[in-house]
This record gives sequence, structure tokens and C-alpha cells, in this order.
Amino acid sequence: MPAPFHLQKYWFLGAGVAGLQAIATAKRLGSVVEAFDIRPAVKEQVESLGAKFVEVPLEEESETKGGYAKELSEKNKEKQKEVVHQHVKKSDIVITTALIPGRPAPKLITKQMVEDMSAGSVVIDIAAEQGGNCEVTKPGEVIRHNGVIIDGPLNLPSTLAYHASKLYSKNILSLLDLLIEDGKPNFNFDDEIIVNATVTHKGEIISPFVKENS
Repeated sequence: MPAPFHLQKYWFLGAGVAGLQAIATAKRLGSVVEAFDIRPAVKEQVESLGAKFVEVPLEEESETKGGYAKELSEKNKEKQKEVVHQHVKKSDIVITTALIPGRPAPKLITKQMVEDMSAGSVVIDIAAEQGGNCEVTKPGEVIRHNGVIIDGPLNLPSTLAYHASKLYSKNILSLLDLLIEDGKPNFNFDDEIIVNATVTHKGEIISPFVKENS
């Protein structure tokens, strides 16, 4: 008989741009996905992707006015650590993306947590560039610790140049398809994209944004 299908469980630490994209990819693969972030504001974004947002009740503000994560007090760090531990040890794949601007990456996954994971589980530490969110991460290396694979990739933006270039060029081509019709300029200001991409036309201010802020 074939082995029973095992639905992989993903656990995400950090739900910024990188975390949300990874969550969306994991959901498309049909996995069970849970995510945690100290910023309550990202709950709706996580749930909109079909993932479960795990909340930790904190007694302090956890994000800056600019929407970035703040360093927590020791008391709240302990609360966070307990919740993270319970979820990490049950997960097949853990992806960490948590960063605090201008500071080393917070250590969210301890050595003990890694040792409580099942052999063959994987930790992808995207915060490795700033020291890593996992205590045993070795930046730039793929290692095994107690049967768990820990990957600490460096300079990830350098791996995106080809795909970023294709995406940007496709966006430009799509915009030109709107602006040019039968070889002639097409300024249809009923089109939301065209009106928001145009600042002025024939001496008049067109952009709704400029009008609102002038």
C-alpha cells in the first residue's frame, strides 16, 4: 500500500513583505499554514491569504509609527517564546523573516526548540543576513542540528534580478498597451490606471493625488 499523504505544516515568524509572499506560496502548495507577528495590524493580511494568525497578548505597543516591529520587554519576550515553542515543535517547515530596523535579528527560535522538532524538519532563516532568528543558524550555510535542516541564506535580493526584471518589463508593456491604441496615444481618463499615472495633460492637472494635495 502507498504511504499515507502527509500534509505539511508551515509556521511563519514575521509577516512583512517577504513573510506574506512566502505564506501565499505555501498556501498555493496546499499546506497548513500558521503565522505569527508581534504587530497585530498584520493579522488581517495573514488571514486574507488563508493562513491562521496566532496571537500573543502583549502588554505594550509592538510596532513603530512607520509600521515596523519594535523590541519587546523581557516579560513579553518570554510570553512570545512560549507560544513560538509550542508551534515550532509541531511544524514541518519553519520560515523566519523577523527583523527590527537598525538592530540584530531577534532570536525567536532557541536551540531547545530546534531539538524538539521532528527529524527531517526544516528551518529557513531569511533573517540570516542580520544574525538570524534561529539560535543555531550559521549565516551562509546549510547545516543539520539534531536531524533538523537549518538554512541561513545570504544576499537573497541578488537572486531575484532575473524575475524582477521580467516582472518590471511586463508591467511597463501592459501600461504601454493601455496608453497606445492603433499606434496613437490613448488618454482615456475614465481608466483608473491611466488617470492615476498621468500628472498633467494639455496644461491641466489630471492626477487625483496631486489635486488632493495641492
